[in-house]
Amino acid sequence: MNTAAATAGEAPGRVPGAGAGVVPPQRAAAPDGPSVAADGAPAVRDRLRRTAHRLRERTAPLRVPRLDPYWTAGFFFLAYAVPAFWRFRTLSTSSWDLGIFEQAIRGYAHFGAPIVDLKGPGTNILGDHFSPVLIVLAPLYRLFPSSLTLLLAQAALFALSVLPVTRAAARSLGRFTGLALGVAYGLSWGVQKAVDFDFHEIAFALPLIAFALEAVLRGRWTAVVCWAAPLVLVKEDLGVTAAIIGALALIRTRRASPLAIGLVAFGLSATAVTLGVLIPGFNGSGSYDYWSKFGAEGGGAAIPLATAVRTTLWVLLPTTGLLALRSPLLLVALPTLGWRFLSHEPHYWGTDWHYNAVLMPVVFLALIDALPRIRVSTRPRLRSYAHHLPAAVVATALALTTTLPLARLTEAATYRTPPSAVAAEKLLERIPDGATVESDIRPLSRLTGRTRVFWTGDTGGLSPDYVAVQLHDDRTPRRALADAMARHPRSTYVLLGAAGDLVVFHRTSAR
Repeated sequence: MNTAAATAGEAPGRVPGAGAGVVPPQRAAAPDGPSVAADGAPAVRDRLRRTAHRLRERTAPLRVPRLDPYWTAGFFFLAYAVPAFWRFRTLSTSSWDLGIFEQAIRGYAHFGAPIVDLKGPGTNILGDHFSPVLIVLAPLYRLFPSSLTLLLAQAALFALSVLPVTRAAARSLGRFTGLALGVAYGLSWGVQKAVDFDFHEIAFALPLIAFALEAVLRGRWTAVVCWAAPLVLVKEDLGVTAAIIGALALIRTRRASPLAIGLVAFGLSATAVTLGVLIPGFNGSGSYDYWSKFGAEGGGAAIPLATAVRTTLWVLLPTTGLLALRSPLLLVALPTLGWRFLSHEPHYWGTDWHYNAVLMPVVFLALIDALPRIRVSTRPRLRSYAHHLPAAVVATALALTTTLPLARLTEAATYRTPPSAVAAEKLLERIPDGATVESDIRPLSRLTGRTRVFWTGDTGGLSPDYVAVQLHDDRTPRRALADAMARHPRSTYVLLGAAGDLVVFHRTSAR
């Protein structure tokens, strides 16, 4: 090698020990260090590259970890799937929604219309709620025809929404803070309530909203449209949510973006067409049944102010410490809160069931958007609050979890199958495939995948082959049989069997 390191004080262009006419080597500036020859020893260059890398790691805490969001999502899939499997195994269905959605997906899986006899004989579910996105699960259900398939798919969709939340938090706030907020989101009470409510179509909305808002934070407007536009296929009210996401893109870009304007127009138009044309077209009465829950014709009381404040505080306080109010992303929550609070249906007002799940990715990503700005606020107390809030949010989520569904993961009973559940399952297996069955909530998870099931008392005049009901309070099998005979006076039923609080009657003849 004819090169050597340049020394201080030498004349430019002179190289010690070099003969006349030797061209001095080019000098490269090392990061945060002295300059060295570009073709210097490889060991020197490697040492400088390692030093520069360490400096970047120290001075760039916002570097995004590659795997943390994925294993966090994987962890929560397992955490959500175990309680879902426990409910299925113990026949602990909490509503008829699981049976309704299974009947709809079963129809799609066999290349038919989504007929849901539980809502009335021959009812097309698209005339009740517009959720054609359910067809996505049809191939999986065709392979594994069980209500458990729906429960595990919902667990996967909820867990998938953890990924963009964790990734966005890590990108904006650093690895450990991002991981903390991802865990807090996965444990959030709104998501856990939905996990405990069997299956619902809003499971698709959580990852779509989360990925769309993550794209908003990154300024990737094509991705925003691609994630937000499918919301119109999840449920009829979510077209307005998609439009608000488009308006949010306009706010962030501060210019008339064709993509954002198109998303606003598409979301509002899709909602209008769905409510005014599509749902009435599939509905037997030619209308949208849920209009009756709004306006003067609803016949109910308006939401009490205290209830509205309480629900709003539950959405914002334990999840974001109210700092989500400092982000425009919170506008995306307004359509969901709006239709719920304008309704006369008290079930929509509170914190139960699945109604708050779609708000969780909104408020957490709004918090992620607000925190970096607040952490450099000129107000010391506000800065301190912003720095300590992620830890407080995680602590609050963990504390609330002790009373929420994921607390069952720590209970030994969650991993045992009670003998009564085994006996009930064997009893229901005695009903042959393809039979017509009148049922209430508890037997549904074992029947809707292989029989034609009607809701108790709503068979359209048909006398079903079997009646499967749960005994409540002081109701006896003899009383339940008398009730079945009263509902179907032209048929004779006998007791097929009983298991715990579950009884099944078989039709033996028609009068």
